[in-house]
Amino acid sequence: MKRAASVGALLWTALAMIATTAEGTEAPKPTVSEVVVERSRSVAPDRDADPVLNNLERRTFRFFWNTTNRDNGMVPDRYPSPSFASIAAVGFGLTAYVAGAERGYVSRAQARLRVLRTLRFLEQLPQGTAETGVAGYKGFYYHFLDMQTGHRFGTTELSTVDTALLLGGVLLCQTYFDRDHVQEREIRELADKIYGRVDWVWAQNHPPIISHGWRPESGFIPHDWHGYNEAMLLYILALGSPTYPVGADAWDEWLKTYKNSWGEFGGQTFLAFGPHFGHQYSHVWIDFRGIQDSFMRSKGIDYFENSRRATYAQRNYAIENPMRWRGYDSEIWGLSASDGPADTVQIFNDEERGFFTYSARAAAAPHLVDDGTIAPTAAVASIAFAPEIVIPTIRAFRARFGENLYQRYGFLDSVNQSFDYKDVTLRHGRLVDGIGWIASDYLGVDQGPIVAMIENYRSEVIWRTMQRNPYIRRGLERAGFTGGWLGTAPPAPATTPPSGS
Repeated sequence: MKRAASVGALLWTALAMIATTAEGTEAPKPTVSEVVVERSRSVAPDRDADPVLNNLERRTFRFFWNTTNRDNGMVPDRYPSPSFASIAAVGFGLTAYVAGAERGYVSRAQARLRVLRTLRFLEQLPQGTAETGVAGYKGFYYHFLDMQTGHRFGTTELSTVDTALLLGGVLLCQTYFDRDHVQEREIRELADKIYGRVDWVWAQNHPPIISHGWRPESGFIPHDWHGYNEAMLLYILALGSPTYPVGADAWDEWLKTYKNSWGEFGGQTFLAFGPHFGHQYSHVWIDFRGIQDSFMRSKGIDYFENSRRATYAQRNYAIENPMRWRGYDSEIWGLSASDGPADTVQIFNDEERGFFTYSARAAAAPHLVDDGTIAPTAAVASIAFAPEIVIPTIRAFRARFGENLYQRYGFLDSVNQSFDYKDVTLRHGRLVDGIGWIASDYLGVDQGPIVAMIENYRSEVIWRTMQRNPYIRRGLERAGFTGGWLGTAPPAPATTPPSGS
């Protein structure tokens, strides 16, 4: 108890120093119940006194701050391997800058400038039907872009969901940078232009459902977004659009396949989606606590509770460990889309087992893909749903794997303790004696939910900011969501210093 009190006292001192230097004025002295950072929010002591969480969030934030092209805001899909940019990772980067400014990792002015450069670049990138030399079409962006030019990389698809993940970050910055400052006014204007030109109606190749994407060489991809998965955010943005909104029947169509995914798995009854990112991505920007659409009202829960149950189911699956992989237990768990060792079949426990490189690993009925590869993002980015089981897992990852897994920018993408086949050519990663295979890269779309959801757990700043965004509120209301914070007036912006800061 004495040691914990000492750590807490040091934290208050450090945060007060950050508040003083960030704005150039003396910060108010902290009280027992709160401490103010950059005069913009209250910090919950019980959630901010954990140095392990703070170190992880800071390191993961630095991934975006340091690896992004500072001239144009393009975020690499992976690092340190040579990589193109991921448009979804750009959205997570924009979100990380808000968390970094709130947390004092960078000043508000630094975050503002990085956001402004990113939005300026995105807004001026050429769009059109050409196969090369453009970044997108109809307001949507290609999944992968060149890190320097921002133009389409290879023959990658125009991605509706990855554009939606970008827009989550764009709209967060639009609402967060709310001061009467010339740069913040420009951020808000650029965000409106970028969001407003997305033609969601055009993307309804089979109305009222929305297509996965499009290629200039072949037209629309023969797949549409049916629920339940990470595309919840996509539909909410399409419903909330001020320029090209889809009809409310799009959400009704989205809900039609839910009956195929509701059931029991891992001792929990919930709406299932195998790779755990499907339970996390939309929650980065939208606080689903207490708000319900027609389906969730019929089940008596909300999407936040659904993700909490899915998180427990993932952990319970690892405890049961039906495939008898090495290392699975109550503290090492989490299947999601992640890097893996190799596409190969090997003998493990006297059985033929398949292993994969990058794959959407999954633990949910009826979707099960498990090759022994654990992705820290699956557990860590669920911290807001179930901190009581996630925080011990964060500590266990660090304790068991040390610097082999936890490095400059936080957790490397994944680990597989069952893969130790030295005669197999690896696509990514390396073998570590006594551990097994460990990834060698960080992935932007796995790093993003880590920093964002830790911040949502600690301060709720992303959620509270997006509650003030009129487009998000409109999209939710048109989808039939009611209750909770939707039934109240939007929260007022935080008190801020004069416009010159």
